[in-house]
Amino acid sequence: MTQAQPLRIDFVSDIACPWCAIGLSSLQVALSRLGDAVDAEIVVHPFELNPQMGPEGEDIVGYISKKYGRTPAQIAETQAMIRARGAEVGFTFGPREWVYNTFDAHRLLQWAGQQEPGKQLALKAALLRAYHGEGKDPSGHAVLVEAAQSAGLDAAAARAVLDSDDFAEEVRAEEQQSQAMGITSVPSIIFDNRYLVTGGQAPEAFEQAIRQILAERGGEAPST
Repeated sequence: MTQAQPLRIDFVSDIACPWCAIGLSSLQVALSRLGDAVDAEIVVHPFELNPQMGPEGEDIVGYISKKYGRTPAQIAETQAMIRARGAEVGFTFGPREWVYNTFDAHRLLQWAGQQEPGKQLALKAALLRAYHGEGKDPSGHAVLVEAAQSAGLDAAAARAVLDSDDFAEEVRAEEQQSQAMGITSVPSIIFDNRYLVTGGQAPEAFEQAIRQILAERGGEAPST
């Protein structure tokens, strides 16, 4: 059996980003294909697409029209493409009619990163499903606590984090660090602290990138 190669993967993303849901699912498909050839650790980092969004949120069609200058027909076409791309990697998109502020979600993810290994990634996946799959409000504390509990985290501890200002400074510091690195769009995925892949790529793109890293390290990934 091929010896596992420890690989750090930094995943910079926002809950509000549908391409981040696609990118994470696609990355996980690629890792499953590689199997024991790679021992990957995915670390989630915050990015806010709409940091000035108020607590009431905003209608998604109006928001995208204003921000990107797209017509309702163009938005509907893009959403259909996103649903199709998601289905290809096992992520089911539901109706998304509203855009919300995601800062508290990022605070909770920062806290989750200090808990048991794997809990942060599980919470990230749960939040993406809650918003993109079920149309829930990822700024609502009840939704966030429910996601934390589904990820195996302590609900009371999660609620205490949300009721405080804990991890706010850490989130802002990480966001500033990403900006300083030149990251302006998400998802941005950094492999081995050196290689950057952006966008909701197909699993083959992630698989190829990981194989190349292993080859440069002198490790051998299984052939396709």
